[in-house]
Amino acid sequence: MSKEITLALTLEEVNAILSSLGNQPYAQVFNLISKIQQQAAPQVSGNGTLEQAHE
Repeated sequence: MSKEITLALTLEEVNAILSSLGNQPYAQVFNLISKIQQQAAPQVSGNGTLEQAHE
C-alpha cells in the first residue's frame, strides 16, 4: 500500500499542476486529476476562490 502525504498548495499552484497533467496522455493521469479535483472541490467556492475555514 502506498503511503499518503499532505501538501499545502495555493490555488494557482494546483491549477498549474492540473494544467501540466492535462498535457500528458489521458490514460496515465485521469485518476490523479480526478483525485486532486475531489480533494480540492470542498475547499474552493463556486467562483474559484479559496474558502476560509470556519473556526
